[in-house]
Amino acid sequence: MGSGGRVEMLLAIVVALYLSAAITEAQVLHVGFYSYSCPQAESIVKEAFDDALEDDPGIGADLLRMHFHDCFVRGCDGSVLIDSTKGNTAEKDAEINQTVEDEAFQVIDKAKKKLEAVCKGVVSCADILAFVARDSVAHYGGIFYEVPAGRRDGRISRSVDTADLPTPDLDLARLTKFFARKRLSQNDMIILSGAHTIGVAHCPAFSNRLYNFSQSSSRDPTLDARYAAQLKKECPPGSNNEVNMDPPSPLVFDTSYYRGILKNRGLFSSDQTLVSTTSSAAKVTLLASNSEVFKTEFAAAMVKMGGIGVHTGRKGEIRGNCRVVN
Repeated sequence: MGSGGRVEMLLAIVVALYLSAAITEAQVLHVGFYSYSCPQAESIVKEAFDDALEDDPGIGADLLRMHFHDCFVRGCDGSVLIDSTKGNTAEKDAEINQTVEDEAFQVIDKAKKKLEAVCKGVVSCADILAFVARDSVAHYGGIFYEVPAGRRDGRISRSVDTADLPTPDLDLARLTKFFARKRLSQNDMIILSGAHTIGVAHCPAFSNRLYNFSQSSSRDPTLDARYAAQLKKECPPGSNNEVNMDPPSPLVFDTSYYRGILKNRGLFSSDQTLVSTTSSAAKVTLLASNSEVFKTEFAAAMVKMGGIGVHTGRKGEIRGNCRVVN
C-alpha cells in the first residue's frame, strides 16, 4: 500500500473513532438501560427502600424531595448526595436541604453498596435516586411508572448552587420562571407541586404567613383562618416543629393537596399561589377533582424532570460511593 493509501486509511480510522465517540456522547436515557449490565438494579433499590420504610414510614417523601433538589441543581447527576469536604460545602449542607433526614441518604448508600457487590461500577447514584423516587410515589398510592435510565454522576456539588431551587415564599410568576429555566412549563410546575401531598414541613418555611405578615395583617389573608389557628398551635413563634404538608392524608399520594388549596389551605405561599390566575386555578381544580389525571400527569412530569441536564455517554462518572467523587 502506498503512502497515500495509508494516509486515507488513517483518516478513515480517525473519522470512525470520532463518530463512535460522538454517538456515545449523544446517548440518551432509556427504559431498561440496565437490562443486560445489571438486571437486578431496580429490584435492589426497591429492597433498600422497603427496608427503610419499616423504620420510617414517611421516608419516601424525603427521597422524592431529594430527586427534585438533585435535578434542579446542575441537573439529575446525584450531586445532592455528595458530602461536604474541608474546602467545600456541598449541596446537601445548604440551608434549604438541612431538613432532609440523613436516613434518606442512607437508603441510597445501602442500595449502592448492594449494587456494587453484584454489578460493580455499573449503576449510577443519579439513577438510584430516580428509581427510589419512583418507588416512593408508587408506595404511597401514585402510579408505578417506568424510569428512563443511563444517567452518569456529576463531580461537583456546591451549596451556593442551590439558589436554583424554588423557595416556599415564591409567587406564581416567579415559580413559573424558576421552572422555565429547567424547560418545565407552568403546567409541569403545578403538577409537580402535587408532591406536597406527602411528607412534612418545618415551621420556619411558612411561619411568615402566621405572624407579622404585613403592616395591615398579622396573618396572610389568603390562608384560611381556622387552618392558621391550628398551625399557630403547632408552630409557636421561633419553633422548628414539623407539620404535615397535607393534614387529611399525609402519607397518601392523592388529590387532597389540591382540594386544600381550593379551600385556602395551602401550607406554603408557593402552594396557595397556584390559584392566583384563572388558568392556573382551572388546572388546580381539574387535578383536585380527578385522581387519575393527577397521577398520570405526575408520572409523566417526573420522567420529564428526570431528564434535566443529565450526563450520559462519556460524561460524568459512576461513583463507587455516592457520597464521594471517584
